Amino acid sequence: MTEPTAGRTPQPRAGRALYAISVAAQLAGTGQQNIRLYETRGLLTPLRTAGGTRQYSDSDIAVLLRIGELLEQGLNLAGVAKVLELEAANAKLHLALKRARSRPET
Repeated sequence: MTEPTAGRTPQPRAGRALYAISVAAQLAGTGQQNIRLYETRGLLTPLRTAGGTRQYSDSDIAVLLRIGELLEQGLNLAGVAKVLELEAANAKLHLALKRARSRPET
């Protein structure tokens, strides 16, 4: 890890795996077994160390929080999976539209 520069602490990047499953569970307000279930169902794919230990990023924590929100709204895990899939597709379309709009017209 790099040293902080003059009075600044480096901020974690969203894709960087920083947390063990116990910390991820605490941050997301859920149990470790739930996180393992979400992984089994394909809702989440954390990075793993060479020894197989799960490591969660800030992006993974955001997904866990979103899963929790959707479950609180009454969706089951199949519904949560579909919503996450549609939200990801929507984000890709928004990015493609933004890129298309930023291209100079010829």
